[in-house]
Amino acid sequence: MEQKVLTPVTKGIIITLLLIVFGLIIYFTGQLQNKSLTAVQYIILLGGIIWSCILYAKQMNGNVTFGNVFAHGFKTTAVVTALICVYTFISMKFLFPDMLEKGLEEARKNMEQQGKMSEEQIEQGLAIGRKFAVPLAMGAILIFFAIIGAIASAIGAGVAKKNPQNPFNQQPL
Repeated sequence: MEQKVLTPVTKGIIITLLLIVFGLIIYFTGQLQNKSLTAVQYIILLGGIIWSCILYAKQMNGNVTFGNVFAHGFKTTAVVTALICVYTFISMKFLFPDMLEKGLEEARKNMEQQGKMSEEQIEQGLAIGRKFAVPLAMGAILIFFAIIGAIASAIGAGVAKKNPQNPFNQQPL
């Protein structure tokens, strides 16, 4: 009986749900400005993709190559990235629009503390930030998740057990 292999979509949904739950915990506990805590999302992504690669190789009974496992991990990364981009858009525009305002208020405080900008320049900067926040957030997700996904896929493919069977070496029945 052959073991069912979880698809990259299924694994991507699982990892995405973990990231969303973690993000909601950070949001509702008021820890959005805690950089070390928000960096944990990248650790969750890294660990999730490595888990995806190792599980894939295990479900294939080791009959995989480095390239197979890497591709599976990167497909999982693509699913997570797409879903997180959609979630980010929905959350910033509709669910938690105050998240953007909180970030802009923090930026205002930082600019005022530096004392290098006039009030008019600060207002212009915040207006630009308000206008481009969602596209910039989605672009950052695309770039950072792709880089972390590629690294995690390479690590996962490297540590996964591989014992590919050569179809030309099989004995006839």
